[in-house]
Amino acid sequence: MDRSWMKLSRVSNAYQNGVQTFLNFAFQNASQENMILCPCKKCGNIYWHFREVVYEHLIVDGFIRGYKKWIFHGECTSSGTSSTINPTYPDTDYHQYVRQDDMEDMLRDAFNMRSHGEQSCPPDFIISEDCNIGGNVFCETGTSAPNEEPNEEAAKFYNLLNEMNEELYEGSKYSKLSFCIRLFHLKCLGGWTGNSFTMLLEFLREIFPFAKIPQSCQDMKRLIKDLGLGYDKIHSFPNDCMLYWGDQKNQQSCHVCGKSRWMNSNTEDVNTDEGGAQLRKKPVKVLRYFPLIPRLQRLFMSSKIAESMTWHNDQRTDDGLLRHPVDSLAWKSFDSKFSSFASDPRNVRLGLAADGFNPFKIMSTSYSTWPVVLVPYNLPPWICMKQSSFILSMIIPGEKGSGNDIDIYL
Repeated sequence: MDRSWMKLSRVSNAYQNGVQTFLNFAFQNASQENMILCPCKKCGNIYWHFREVVYEHLIVDGFIRGYKKWIFHGECTSSGTSSTINPTYPDTDYHQYVRQDDMEDMLRDAFNMRSHGEQSCPPDFIISEDCNIGGNVFCETGTSAPNEEPNEEAAKFYNLLNEMNEELYEGSKYSKLSFCIRLFHLKCLGGWTGNSFTMLLEFLREIFPFAKIPQSCQDMKRLIKDLGLGYDKIHSFPNDCMLYWGDQKNQQSCHVCGKSRWMNSNTEDVNTDEGGAQLRKKPVKVLRYFPLIPRLQRLFMSSKIAESMTWHNDQRTDDGLLRHPVDSLAWKSFDSKFSSFASDPRNVRLGLAADGFNPFKIMSTSYSTWPVVLVPYNLPPWICMKQSSFILSMIIPGEKGSGNDIDIYL
């Protein structure tokens, strides 16, 4: 099919007719619910739109550079041949490619890049040299086109998608990514240390040398960290005077009491979290902060949870009985004081709880940890008080709780 029109001016009749040809092809072979992935420069084959919207985007913004093989719109190129595929894959050999895990759906949920549950191409699909994936440009010459870098989230998504398509070993029903995620989940549930987990990986590599098993716990963390929902380390002061964050990130001592940020000026620790070992000073106290906004965004990624987030306004029983915080006088007082916030029932209301526990299960030690947990009160009581609905916001180390000084962390 002649695609020279893709290089013409977007106001020319030839280009506009070519766009209509593309839309006819795409909607015939790769539409889902009357939508297709938009290949314009801004959407980058990530977002789904109706025909009129895609046409407008392609006229205004144009195609992403290098997208000459329409692999996300029904055309697959493998081993130098071209063919069209039906994205629903009814009764075809495509099912032989579907593994017994659900990694792609998980990735698309994590990055909010829905494809209605369908893969763009089989897992062993090899990308040709002249196609574009999510803004990553591969020209016919094999060189990357200038100024066409993918955005950070898209790059992470497609890197993980490549890992998902890599078999753990030849003929395995699990991918390398699904193996790492499930094994790391067991580590978390079992409370294994990083060293014991590394020893297990070394043992598995010795028994199964043909499998693509990470060499250490750190290697596995680097592989799956782009799934998101990680945490930030923020240095703080033991007396809860201040956080070394924002404009005060580079301060070396507390501006309240004047004490040093570090345990000892001569104390150094080995950091192997990022890019190998390096020496650094050891801070007196480190707060683990779990960014809240991405976690709230993921609540609204689920249509069911998004609907439940307005339960307190749309579906509760208002008969004067106290069944939920929405029935309390404090809730009503807050609504009257902040009427603009209360006007939109989707605005999130959070309850905060904190308590200390000994993470090492040794009662004789004085060390303790204070997790700060948030409860989304928008949800109905039979959902919001489930453990799966709790949002871990911070982990504050120390012998005692912050008390009223917790506002430093908020």
